[in-house]
Amino acid sequence: MPVDLSKAVVCRKSVSGRKFEILVDSKRALELKRGGKVAMEDVLAYPAVYKDASAAEPVPGEDLQKAFGTTDIYKIAERIIREGELQLTTEQRREMTEQKRLQIAEIISRRGINPQTNTPHPPQRILGVMEKAGVSIDPFTPAEQQIDKILKLIKPIIPIKFERVTLQLKIPPQFSGRVYSVLKGAGTISQEKWLNDGSLQLNIEVLGGMQAELLDKLASLTHGDFESKAVSEQEI
Repeated sequence: MPVDLSKAVVCRKSVSGRKFEILVDSKRALELKRGGKVAMEDVLAYPAVYKDASAAEPVPGEDLQKAFGTTDIYKIAERIIREGELQLTTEQRREMTEQKRLQIAEIISRRGINPQTNTPHPPQRILGVMEKAGVSIDPFTPAEQQIDKILKLIKPIIPIKFERVTLQLKIPPQFSGRVYSVLKGAGTISQEKWLNDGSLQLNIEVLGGMQAELLDKLASLTHGDFESKAVSEQEI
């Protein structure tokens, strides 16, 4: 499907200090950037790489070869889209910002706890506090990299802390196989050993806000037939 050149936006990437630009359909380019499969013929408005797209000044083939190791426009364009900076429409930016806002609130809710109750704050409460604190979300920066900045803004408004909890677990032999894969994805495992009765005993370090969720999963997998106790807690 041809791209309307009048509606195309710029996508750019810098390599060794040099700027390379292409003209793309913003919607299809965003889909490709998110990992989707889109034919490059349907993404590019024109099969060319520019020094300056606004001036329609193309990059010589030898410069493309030096920067990208190829002169194949479609391969270069795909790399520019996946790794570079894509101009977005107002609606796309709003949608990406909102998705990132929800992701950040979910992370804070899962990892942090209210020190007054030792339970997590619901994501909706975190969202409300973020709004009250005037938190600004960058749609392009990974959520993890924005957490520290946002915590500094919301801590004066809401009691919240992050802590690491070390749990000692004892899992009966009939459940150890199915439980172990869950534990590996939940935290850092240590002091793992098999007891004389075939049970698996280990310590696992998890974020405090995820403790209740983990224990609920274990209770479901073992029908409540497991043992746990907190070994240590450390605020982070």
